[in-house]
Amino acid sequence: MTASSTIVEMLKTAPCQHVPVLIVGGGQGGLSLSYLLKQQGIDHLVLEKNRIGHSWRNERWDSFCLVTPNRQCRLPGYDYARDYGGSDPHGFMLKDEIVSFLEGYAALVQPPVREGVAVTGVSPLAGGGFEVRSTDGIYTADKVIIAISGYHIPIVPRAGAAMPSSLLQVQSLDYRNPQDLPAGEILVVGSGQSGCQIAEDLHLAGRKVHLAVGDAPRAPRMYRGRDSTDWLEEMGHYDMPVEDHPSSEKVRQNENHYLTGRDGGREIDLRKFAQQGMKLYGMLAGIEGQTVRFQPDLSHHLDAADATYLRIRNTIDAYIERAGIDAPVEAPYQPCWAPAEEPLELDLAAANISTVIWCTGFRMDFSFIDVPVFDGRGYPAHNRGVSAHEGLYFIGLPWLHTWGSGRFAGVARDAEHIVEDIAASLRLTERRAALG
Repeated sequence: MTASSTIVEMLKTAPCQHVPVLIVGGGQGGLSLSYLLKQQGIDHLVLEKNRIGHSWRNERWDSFCLVTPNRQCRLPGYDYARDYGGSDPHGFMLKDEIVSFLEGYAALVQPPVREGVAVTGVSPLAGGGFEVRSTDGIYTADKVIIAISGYHIPIVPRAGAAMPSSLLQVQSLDYRNPQDLPAGEILVVGSGQSGCQIAEDLHLAGRKVHLAVGDAPRAPRMYRGRDSTDWLEEMGHYDMPVEDHPSSEKVRQNENHYLTGRDGGREIDLRKFAQQGMKLYGMLAGIEGQTVRFQPDLSHHLDAADATYLRIRNTIDAYIERAGIDAPVEAPYQPCWAPAEEPLELDLAAANISTVIWCTGFRMDFSFIDVPVFDGRGYPAHNRGVSAHEGLYFIGLPWLHTWGSGRFAGVARDAEHIVEDIAASLRLTERRAALG
């Protein structure tokens, strides 16, 4: 019998431990839920695959920082300034401070957590509730909350398999700093938040960067005297539920706008990078030997990103005018660079490319959940995190309910809604039991 089959047999015969509520994941979502469940006096258990703060600590580059201001870091019972003692509400926490913030919250919550325990399966029980299989044994639970965000498996285009084996290929979550990479020029594939910020990190370190640009939009940082997030929050944009968004549920598939909180916060304009020597290309089209081919869509993507940038500025302008706010006027935006012709090929050897960094997004992987609540893309059917299957919940997904659902800014509201639903359900069960 193999070691893996021995473990399976042990799990089959291991006694089950029952908990009313089991939370899968000990990040900001899981901790927020634990705090609120404690407030309600509801017994629960958190299973965390790694260690609290793992993704912030181990899956971000060294210079990583938030792109939303610190003042938006507010979890149930824990505010950045009031409770954490942060002194820079309009700044952007670096990676180590984010970890410290989360560890401070965990110290406050003191959740019933088992770290280093991976959940391998969730299945409904015939009489209601769930069986939860884990590396720590088998549990049963009346309610299960999946609190593991939606960024699980890095996506690499199929063409990536054809990259020469001599190149170092790095996923965005494995990138740490320019010094760790071998000498030579670097190809970054993807221009979402991670791709743009990693390209900037390399560029500022003096590394020669080639960037394959995708369809992510960009956003202003400071505009008319305030951070754009201040304006948008004041306008109620971050309170807009997904069903009221012009794109409705399709917004959940959108790329995040790129900008940065680095050095106090600034915009990212890929045209400026090009002016400074960064080589820009369209989307990756294919690889043949040492030649990488690109789509002829660089100008299209740059223009589309600018169009979103200007649309946000125009929305803020209209709000300022309606409200009669006295705010400084900004000069009209003028593109500083445009490609004279679009490069469609890159000779990896001739350009001395040593490293390819894949920043092409992630896909969800809820395959361990054997409950029929997922659509064809693997996305769970839910209403504000309450799934279509009684007792199964989700939190931390982008646009679960509002823009802030996948961020520190909005996870508290989602956690409150889920815990209220759980508390009401448990009270109803108790009343029914009392009535016989």
